[in-house]
Amino acid sequence: MSNKPGFFKRLKALELEQKKLFAIALCQRMYPNYKLFSEVCEFGDPKVLDTALNLLWQSMYDNKLKLNIDIYLERIDAVTPEPADFDVYGVYPAMDAAVALISLLSAMQSKVEDDITNISKLSSSTVANYIEATLDEDIDEDALDDFVFNHEVMLEEKALQSSLLDIIEENPKITADFVKTLRKEIIESGISNIGIATN
Repeated sequence: MSNKPGFFKRLKALELEQKKLFAIALCQRMYPNYKLFSEVCEFGDPKVLDTALNLLWQSMYDNKLKLNIDIYLERIDAVTPEPADFDVYGVYPAMDAAVALISLLSAMQSKVEDDITNISKLSSSTVANYIEATLDEDIDEDALDDFVFNHEVMLEEKALQSSLLDIIEENPKITADFVKTLRKEIIESGISNIGIATN
């Protein structure tokens, strides 16, 4: 066993800018869920989320960039799907992707750091819901928790969040190069937290 403190303890110990970067990376990874849903169901506009993400990444290294958070909160809210309006499962991960961005922008505005770190839990809960939704057989509550916890998609999610945290901890000085490289890696991997490919 490693002597490192628990994941959330480490996440909460990060500087505010590091937490923001961690959350932006997770939001970027959830974006394909929204994009696919939007294209299949002809709802919303992926460009709204994409533009907000681009500006958030840029804001990590461009001090001159002033993000008008209220405008983006309104725009994203306007294209966030309501599960009651759709009878497809994809509405849930799409909604989560939009909600994650709204949560991040709101947290930046209110400077509530816990709300930024909660995006980690939101991404994991998207994965848990996806695993439950794709389950074929009925299993009882305890067995379900174990099944979800040990499912390969959940293990991948935990591994990715863990390696992302390692990378951010190892690079306390957030440079433009570091941010651009991280962004490029996530976008080029092209796979969302529930395995949806953008390419």
